[in-house]
Amino acid sequence: MRRVEHPRFTTALRRVEDSIEAAWDSFCADSGVAPGTAAACELAEVVLQDTSEFDWRIVDGALNRLTCPDCGSTLGAGDSGCPGCDRANGFRFAARETDRPDVPPGNEHAIRVCSAVARTRHRYSPRARAGYELLLPDLLDGVLPTTPEAQRAKHLVNQLTDDELEHLLTPADLHRKETR
Repeated sequence: MRRVEHPRFTTALRRVEDSIEAAWDSFCADSGVAPGTAAACELAEVVLQDTSEFDWRIVDGALNRLTCPDCGSTLGAGDSGCPGCDRANGFRFAARETDRPDVPPGNEHAIRVCSAVARTRHRYSPRARAGYELLLPDLLDGVLPTTPEAQRAKHLVNQLTDDELEHLLTPADLHRKETR
C-alpha cells in the first residue's frame, strides 16, 4: 500500500535527500573526487569499509551510489531479506550523528532513523512507517518529542488499521482519531 502523499511529508523527504546529496558532494570535493565518476564509486566503497568514521549523510550518499550485488537495487534499499541490502542497511546505523545547533540532543539520531524508514519504506511495517513519517517534518524543524509524547503516539498508531495508517498526514490527524 502506498502512503497518501502530503506536501508536508514530500517536502521533508526532499529536504533529507537534498542534505544527503549536498553532504556527499561536499565530501567528494574535500576528497578531490568528482561526483558521478568511477572514482566517486570507489570512494563510496571506502566509506562503507568503516561507516563509523563518517557522518550518516555521507554514508547514505555512498549507499546511493552503489548497487546491491544480490538484488540489483540501490545498496541498502532492496527488499527486506536481501542479504546485501540488509547488511548495507545496517551500515547506515553505525555512522556518526552530529546534532545541529539549536536543536535538542538526539534530534539528529531521530532524523536519521525516520529518514531511513521513509526513504526505504517497503522494508518496514505500516506501523513503523506511519510513526516515523509523521515525525520527520517536525524533526527537521528542530522539534523532538518527549519520551511520553512518543510513547503516546506509538500507542495511538498501534490502534489503527493498516489502511488508516497510510492515510495519516499530520500528527494532528493521529490525535483527532484519539478523540473519536
